Amino acid sequence: MKILVACEESGAVSSRLLASGHSVTSCDLQSSSHPAAAVRSRHIQGDVLPLLAQDWDLVIAFPPCTDLASSGARWFAEKRANGSQQASIDFFMQFTHLSCPWAIENSIGIMSTKYKKPTQIIQPWQYGHGETKATCLWLHNLPPLQPTNIVGGREQRIWKLSPSPDRGKLRSKTYSGIADAMASQWT
Repeated sequence: MKILVACEESGAVSSRLLASGHSVTSCDLQSSSHPAAAVRSRHIQGDVLPLLAQDWDLVIAFPPCTDLASSGARWFAEKRANGSQQASIDFFMQFTHLSCPWAIENSIGIMSTKYKKPTQIIQPWQYGHGETKATCLWLHNLPPLQPTNIVGGREQRIWKLSPSPDRGKLRSKTYSGIADAMASQWT
């Protein structure tokens, strides 16, 4: 399959898809932080929107949630006023116009009302990680992800991360169990 993974700096999903033998291109405004050279060599640092015009068999998108997530609701008035929230909504919506199968991952937030309710909401503890982090998936011509390894724990580690320069990157990383499920169940 020819797959585009959009807005994924970590390479978590791209690496699983590459390991499964697919032709994968990832694209993000940031360089890839994945340690494997094979993943980094398939990563385009730049705007993903021009790539959407290409012929893809599958697109998995992780648009930034900074202006969309309910966790930042106290700043919504400022984000509406400066236009960043509308720009983020418009960017998210670009992926919904694709005709190929696609998945859009984002936090619980305003896209449930600005677009539509997500197809499903998943948790890391359903995929082998003893943590909570409700994650929305909007799906087009793809089946909902099935849990692969339900575990206990249910800690809110991500929410409790201390302030740091890397906090945003750490909060947005895709859990390996979820990346494995995406790679095995959607290809």
